[in-house]
Amino acid sequence: MNPSLPLCLPFATLCLASCFLGLAANQAAGADPHFELTAAPSPVDNPLKGLVPYAAPEPGRFPHSMEFSYLPLSDLMVGKDQFDWQPMESLLDKIASRGNQAVVRIYMEYPGHDEGIPEFLETQGMKVHQYTNTNTAPFPPKTVRTPDYEDAGLRTALQDFIRAFGANYDGDPRLAYVTAGLLGTWGEWHTYPRNELWASKQTQQLVLDAYAAAFTDTPILLRYPAGPDHGYQAENASRPFGYHDDSFSWATIETGRREDDWFYMPALKSAGSAAIDKWKTQPIGGEIRPEVWGKIFDKRTEWPPQAQSFHDCVSATHASWLMDTGMFREAASPQRFQRAETEVRRMGYDLHLRSATFSIDPSQSTCQLKLELINQGVAPFYANWPTEIAWVDSHGSIAARQIAPGLAMRGHLPDNAPHELKASLTTTGLSGDYTVLLRVVHPLTNGKPLRFANAEQDQTQPGWITLGKIGF
Repeated sequence: MNPSLPLCLPFATLCLASCFLGLAANQAAGADPHFELTAAPSPVDNPLKGLVPYAAPEPGRFPHSMEFSYLPLSDLMVGKDQFDWQPMESLLDKIASRGNQAVVRIYMEYPGHDEGIPEFLETQGMKVHQYTNTNTAPFPPKTVRTPDYEDAGLRTALQDFIRAFGANYDGDPRLAYVTAGLLGTWGEWHTYPRNELWASKQTQQLVLDAYAAAFTDTPILLRYPAGPDHGYQAENASRPFGYHDDSFSWATIETGRREDDWFYMPALKSAGSAAIDKWKTQPIGGEIRPEVWGKIFDKRTEWPPQAQSFHDCVSATHASWLMDTGMFREAASPQRFQRAETEVRRMGYDLHLRSATFSIDPSQSTCQLKLELINQGVAPFYANWPTEIAWVDSHGSIAARQIAPGLAMRGHLPDNAPHELKASLTTTGLSGDYTVLLRVVHPLTNGKPLRFANAEQDQTQPGWITLGKIGF
């Protein structure tokens, strides 16, 4: 044997419940080390996806990696160009302390809440409409306060706030998503049934322009898809924002009835091809409708009549995350919990590494790594998080590590075909046998790690997937 050739030391096979879960090195003597990796269910609390409870949920109800909260604009904007970020800081810190990231929405009008509209705007003379909002089903009607969205001072304040919001929080690792909010009841971009109070397209465009300028990293999601010919929503299909369907599994899929044209999928199709393909580059989220909280994971015969299949809605929308109270309000039955796990697992991305191949060049102190990746979910991984490789020595210590840009997990569509990822790794100073690990680096230090749908995940060290064992 030529002593300059690398030694290939295959992993011992592992047997779990009579299943082969080990790493298999399949190569002839002198060939590039090649490892076939084993499929296994991924966790349902992977980052940036899954079910999202309201902040500070009861522990242990259902696995999750994010928490949602509303914040009133009046708490954050206390005067013209005057901001108090302490409420935001407190919220983000508490959520991050649990290893989770936040989804936030800032509102001005919320039925049953007096706060929301910054006091200084009313002092300056902005008109406020107060009335009983009847669009609160399944909850009782409540009083709501709607500002004059055409007020010049309000328009300026919204632009100033978004600019400051982005300057302080765009790219903050504690923050997963921002739903645009600010306008409309619950920040949902409508004032139904008082449509005459809704913001003009000009006001909407000012808000959209401000968000586009202020946020280039943290995703912004809008409530309603809109093309150029939409009757009351400013065009947004061409803008760099995702969407959130807040009547999920209730008003999501087309019914064929004209009165249901406002449902998410009909609205998406009406907005045109750019909106239909939005999920390929921008995340889709939302909230499961209160009428089916929890129930949507029961047997179909137990659903309310208007309920729509969660499975079908996820497939149609390519949703990555959904706010939910049903799985967190009370302990779920084992049957409901298991169905929820199965359905939630396929939300967003679900990444399986099928194989890893190493090509070692001792003369150059390099190693070429090729991965075969399959996305088994319904959407790509959207975040630009770095991928890191680690070399673990025979003592179990990490001897070297490096970022591998060619192995980025971002953007791989769920097209049922393997994606080939390649990287050139430096092996300077390495000698002997090493177990090679891979992880996607979470920007939140204690954030729940991105874990692959592989038996090799966490096999050697928590948070890392084991690719194989090679020698130099």
